[in-house]
Amino acid sequence: MPKIVIIKGDITDIEADAIVNPANIHLLMGGGVAEAIRRKGGETIQREVLKKAPIDIGKAVETAAGDLKARYVIHTPTVKSPGGRSNSEFVRKAVRAAIRKAEELGLKSIAFPAMGTGVGSVPVDTAIKITLEEISDSNLDEVILVAWSDRDFEIFRRVASEMDIKAHVRE
Repeated sequence: MPKIVIIKGDITDIEADAIVNPANIHLLMGGGVAEAIRRKGGETIQREVLKKAPIDIGKAVETAAGDLKARYVIHTPTVKSPGGRSNSEFVRKAVRAAIRKAEELGLKSIAFPAMGTGVGSVPVDTAIKITLEEISDSNLDEVILVAWSDRDFEIFRRVASEMDIKAHVRE
């Protein structure tokens, strides 16, 4: 089990080998976490990822992280179309794909937002539970779960506690 860190903050400010973008299959970075990554990291991320589009749910591709503190952005779809709905199966496949890609790249640390919870409408507690389940047997050293809001931060903490997972919490 990797070291689990739960923080409240902006995923675009995280120093890690990679941050995860819960994308759509077309890899268009027009809203939510994807838009924040594009705006802060630069348009080069969007241009690079579009060369690899489209990809199916359960797949992941990496790009350089532009002006972000991370080394890579791992893009993995949680929805089929921009503004589309997600579900538990899509979230599980996306988290699995992101971990697989990080391991292929030899990365040690990765940061996840609450996958599929924005326009995808997956409940935050469901998304975090799935993420914690999927990362448990990864070869990563550290997984950072980044909550955007106070409400989500409390949900992340509660779910980890309910799963009896010792997480390092940073507010």
